[in-house]
Order: sequence, then structure tokens, then C-alpha cells
Amino acid sequence: MKKKEEVDDSNPESFESAMEQLETLVSRMENGDLSLEESLKAFEQGVNLTRFCQDQLQKAELKVQELNSTGEFTEIDEENESQQ
Repeated sequence: MKKKEEVDDSNPESFESAMEQLETLVSRMENGDLSLEESLKAFEQGVNLTRFCQDQLQKAELKVQELNSTGEFTEIDEENESQQ
């Protein structure tokens, strides 16, 4: 009998790690191979990973604002930037 994969309850080490875990969870849930209990646990883990990612993105945004001398975001016009 095939052993079922366990949902990873560990905290992610990085944003990238959390995104990989989210992708794995979504894939497993989309396959429909999980029981109701496993699906609920996977959903809960997905919510926690999403919160972690949002927190990491917010911290990065604050860091960018801190590093910007005016404290405001400067929009970069990618079209003009690539022509220079």
C-alpha cells in the first residue's frame, strides 16, 4: 500500500520555502487524494503559510521604504529604463 504523504507542519525557513510548500499543498488538494481531515489540515497549513508570506512581503516593503531617502516608493518606468 502506498504511504500517504504527510502535510509539513514545520515553519518555513524563507519566503521561497513557504511558496514551495504552498504549491505542494495546492497540488495535493487539487488531485483530490486527501481525506476530509487531511484536506482541512492542508488548508490550515496553507493559511499559515500565506500569512507567513504576507508578513515577509510586508517586511520587505517596509525595508524598501526605509532605504528610500524620501520614504516613498519611486515608480520605475520599465519601458524607459530598458531603453537607457
